[in-house]
Amino acid sequence: MKATIWHNPKCSKSRNTLAILQEREGVDVEIVEYLKHPPTCAKLAQLYDDAGMSPAEGLRLGGTDAKERGLPDADANTVLDAMAAEPKLIERPLVETEKGVRLCRPETRVEEIL
Repeated sequence: MKATIWHNPKCSKSRNTLAILQEREGVDVEIVEYLKHPPTCAKLAQLYDDAGMSPAEGLRLGGTDAKERGLPDADANTVLDAMAAEPKLIERPLVETEKGVRLCRPETRVEEIL
């Protein structure tokens, strides 16, 4: 099974999720450091749709100015545009497999799609 993790190596939740993926037999892990290689608006929209969540639910509020900018209450396209332009606004880690997408907070949520 292929698993893609939208990863920030400085984040403990992201590192722990990656460790779960790498320890799992039969999982081919693709690591995307999203701060260096930001996803497009279209990719983000697909990820959140597949996860069954709104873009606003995927906003990183801690350590960002998302609240001050009114992003939690903004429409989906505004949130996606902001995330694509400033990937630090993306809450992590997101993991995508053939079984779906999860925002892995807590990191054990990754088990749902393995």
